[in-house]
Amino acid sequence: MSKLTDVPKRILIGRALRSDRLGETLLPKRIALPVFASDPLSSVAYAPGEVLLVLSIAGVSAYHFSPWIAVAVVVLMFTVVASYRQNVHAYPSGGGDYEVATTNLGPKAGLTVASALLVDYVLTVAVSISSGIENLGSAVPFVVEHKVLCAVAVIVLLTLMNLRGVKESGTLFAIPTYVFVAGVFIMIAWGAFRGLILGDTMHAPTADYHIKAEHQGLAGFALVFLLLRAFSSGCAALTGVEAISNGVPAFRKPKSKNAATTLAMMGLLAVTMFCGIIALAMTTKVRMAENPATDLIHNGVPLGSGYVQNPVISQVAEAVFGKGSFLFVVLAAATALVLFLAANTAYNGFPLLGSILAQDRYLPRQLHTRGDRLAFSNGIVLLAGTATLLVVIYGADSTRLIQLYIVGVFVSFTLSQTGMVRHWNRHLATEKDPAKRSHMIRSRAINAFGAFFTGLVLVVVLVTKFSHGAWVALLGMCIFYATMTAIRKHYDRVAEEISAPEVPNDDSVRPSRVHSVVLVSKIHRPTLRALAYAKLMRSDTLEALTVNVDPAETKALRDEWERRGIGVPLKVLDSPYREITRPIIEYVKGLRKESPRDAVSVIIPEYVVGHWYEHLLHNQSALRLKGRLLFTAGVMVTSVPYQLASSEAARNRARRRQEWNAPGAVRRGPAQVRAQREKEPSTRD
Repeated sequence: MSKLTDVPKRILIGRALRSDRLGETLLPKRIALPVFASDPLSSVAYAPGEVLLVLSIAGVSAYHFSPWIAVAVVVLMFTVVASYRQNVHAYPSGGGDYEVATTNLGPKAGLTVASALLVDYVLTVAVSISSGIENLGSAVPFVVEHKVLCAVAVIVLLTLMNLRGVKESGTLFAIPTYVFVAGVFIMIAWGAFRGLILGDTMHAPTADYHIKAEHQGLAGFALVFLLLRAFSSGCAALTGVEAISNGVPAFRKPKSKNAATTLAMMGLLAVTMFCGIIALAMTTKVRMAENPATDLIHNGVPLGSGYVQNPVISQVAEAVFGKGSFLFVVLAAATALVLFLAANTAYNGFPLLGSILAQDRYLPRQLHTRGDRLAFSNGIVLLAGTATLLVVIYGADSTRLIQLYIVGVFVSFTLSQTGMVRHWNRHLATEKDPAKRSHMIRSRAINAFGAFFTGLVLVVVLVTKFSHGAWVALLGMCIFYATMTAIRKHYDRVAEEISAPEVPNDDSVRPSRVHSVVLVSKIHRPTLRALAYAKLMRSDTLEALTVNVDPAETKALRDEWERRGIGVPLKVLDSPYREITRPIIEYVKGLRKESPRDAVSVIIPEYVVGHWYEHLLHNQSALRLKGRLLFTAGVMVTSVPYQLASSEAARNRARRRQEWNAPGAVRRGPAQVRAQREKEPSTRD
């Protein structure tokens, strides 16, 4: 550390890394799985509950449809995983769905996909954190009472962890993710053993409750609509699958192969856990309701507003392990923690996609650069800010937030798989090798089925969730699309304006003359220094300029100017309304109008101060002038600094910070001295 002011930053995010150490931050598969797949893996903590919540509208009798809904989700998961394995092999650069859609369907389709993914990543953070807070709140009342504050605190903590770099954050997140996965598999295995081998009867804490159905005896179209809505809620298990295709560059070599393997591992783990929890929920007779206070009945009486409805996974764990048992506590803690860490999928996907979009000039260029720790720091901070805003607006309520979910990810799924079909069509038109053609035809069939299936699900999601909040996600996509389009137009317009012409023009031709103007308020050292500098420039014409705000002060300035014999003509501008900026701007514009081929150089003496509060007391007129003169063509603005005593004190403080040594460095010697000693040959030989 070279500066004392860097200490807090280094404590929070670690020491800066050189660019040539980027390879050290690449991820092996065992770390990449929790980094990029924590969202779909953790979604099994709430996706089964969402299915049961929707089915409860028709009462307990509708629960027998849940295994079939689980089968549909599993088929969809395997379809999407198989499709994305084609993506990571064909497009390993990290553009993912955005690159596939842009290359094969055009820029507008690519921008639509990018908008959908950006919205989905923001919602991933908001939903995961809010769900984790609610799970934790069932055990810690303080968390429930201050839900929004706790959710924002967790977002800040995750942001700091990700600012430390992808590899470090992945290592931190790997342990709880693997503990959660292991806990769920142990629960499924132990539950199956107890039920099938030992013949035990396991009951969830809500097994004796009855559900007051909002709509009794649904049939026909109403039943189909309910099942489709339950299926669309269960599709929350697929969110985050696309993050691996966006994160291929973060994998170790061979990148595509490792990413495809990680995708397959993630899909297998997620569907096994999802189906296992649904099966145990049916076996233990879990009861869930959208309005538990009024719709859950015990002994003929509604449970009331004081009842807290625990998630499905918590109820199943209590039935299988026993309430308060060691494994129950471990799984409950791991579930709450992994829901927080599920946001890490977005923390790795959003900045990476933002960097690619910035490179393509759809987002500000600052998002393309890496920070001190070789992470895309600006993208991480932007994601945290937008997610925090959503959490505050929706009160960290996962039930309200989840209605916005899924739309964006299925838009990207559908367009991406459609783009892959066109990708294979284009390559098949030129490929002659029979073996390669056979592989391409098989891949095209997988992507075609994926496009059809995900497109169908997208329609279902839009129809069933639009009035429940999905319209907000669509609005967010439109806002992102319009913003990125405007940014791209701005960058294109600027690039066109500043492009260097092939033939000489006014910008490359030397001005006929340079007219220098030194702004003067009083005769003091800064003014004399500015005048000396202006004379050194040897302009064609040189004059001093002042504004007559106070006649007495102006007369005193004239008298002293003549007495000193400065040798530069002093021009006084009248200002009947006591303005300073406007008369100078009008005068400079007048010079330009008289001689358009002349350049005007405005020289402004400025104080250099050492304290922040001194900036409020000095240089305000100079700042306003510079701001206005920047918009005047053919005018160059030069600041001539004059260092006050306080600036010298500030420089001494900076020098002391530079010479400051970390604890223990005195014994080893300062870093610069140690480096010099290492370079010098040893004299001990």
